[in-house]
Amino acid sequence: MIQKPKGTYDVFGEYGKKVKELEKIMNALMEKYNYEYIRTPHFEASELFHRGVGETTDIVSKETYDFIDRGDRNMTLRPEGTAGVVRSYIENKMYGEAINPRKLWYYGPMYRYERPQSGRFREFYQFGVEVFGTNNPMMDAEVISIPVNFYKLLGLKGIKVNINTLGDKESRDAYRNALLEYFKPHLDTLCEDCKERYSKNPLRILDCKVDANKDIMKNAPKIIDYLNDESKSHFESVKKYLSVLGIEYVVNPKLVRGLDYYTHTVFEVEANVEGFGSQNVLCGGGRYDHLVEMVGGPSTPGVGFAMGLERLMTALDYENINLVEHDHVDCYIVPMNTNDYSFALMQDLRLNGFSVDMDYMNRKVSNNFKQADRLKARFIIIIGEDEVNSNILTVKDNHTKEEFKVNTLDIIDFLDEKLEDCGCEEE
Repeated sequence: MIQKPKGTYDVFGEYGKKVKELEKIMNALMEKYNYEYIRTPHFEASELFHRGVGETTDIVSKETYDFIDRGDRNMTLRPEGTAGVVRSYIENKMYGEAINPRKLWYYGPMYRYERPQSGRFREFYQFGVEVFGTNNPMMDAEVISIPVNFYKLLGLKGIKVNINTLGDKESRDAYRNALLEYFKPHLDTLCEDCKERYSKNPLRILDCKVDANKDIMKNAPKIIDYLNDESKSHFESVKKYLSVLGIEYVVNPKLVRGLDYYTHTVFEVEANVEGFGSQNVLCGGGRYDHLVEMVGGPSTPGVGFAMGLERLMTALDYENINLVEHDHVDCYIVPMNTNDYSFALMQDLRLNGFSVDMDYMNRKVSNNFKQADRLKARFIIIIGEDEVNSNILTVKDNHTKEEFKVNTLDIIDFLDEKLEDCGCEEE
């Protein structure tokens, strides 16, 4: 039997319903924020991720799915969403349009070859936003507010925002030199990955999970001590605007994020979910004022975030949060040798906004009632020859067990009224 690839999963049944509900909430939230939807290809030129995400990141150096296509081109399945959106922003010359800042959001599958574990897959879905064209710290705060409000809408509790700043290029270069000097005498005590990071990107040493509890890591220089006045001012403004929005935060000087392109603000949003342990970060992002230029576009500031949907779904399950409120059909039709008539009625009801299904299996009436229960049908419409000849339908309320005789011409008004009375009308 052919099975799905390791690190992937099928979406169906109850999980599929939850996913679709989550997508609806996501769409509605982005409309409220006035963000524009963008979709980019699942694979891009490998060079894009090497230039954009960064050669020194684990994503590019260890985790990408790379292949050579039939045109002898080096291609990569996208490991994250930002680089592709930046490429699209440049290629489609969005920077030349009157809309500024350009606020975009995306949702789709990403691919990383890593060890599958709870909430972590090789094919996974990300929801994220990217904003181009402004370095206003208000936008940093707005971007942080999106996942915070999203999680609150879903009912997650214990939301915590961790923030830090990497400063501008001048500040970051000064900090980089300080880290090089600090870690140089201690290289032998670091893991092999950190030894490699030392020469390529020493800030990434601070992101190490292997050496995290060593004194050498705890006593490392802090970026806050190397910020110039402009970087300090930007960070103070971000904190001020978060307070204006009523968003509580914690300044975490060890937070650097795992991607090379960040400048100024970086952040992570976590939820206090029982059972998650220390792996409770649901979302991360930050500002990247030089990434568009690095990928070949004009100098353009940017800021964004991404969240994995799989970990979020796990968090919702742990918190017993049920997203699917309308897990039913409005009507289930039982045709008694009246398939043509029943089929046409179902079409009419669907076109008038009702969710409807019918028997395709020629079941007995008693088994059809069981099927209606399985589908949580609110009403059952029984159609025999008498109903066809008289145009009077037999409609059973599957909750109260009442039975009604309804003229075919009145069935839409009848269902509208009954569904509204019980609060079951379609949204």
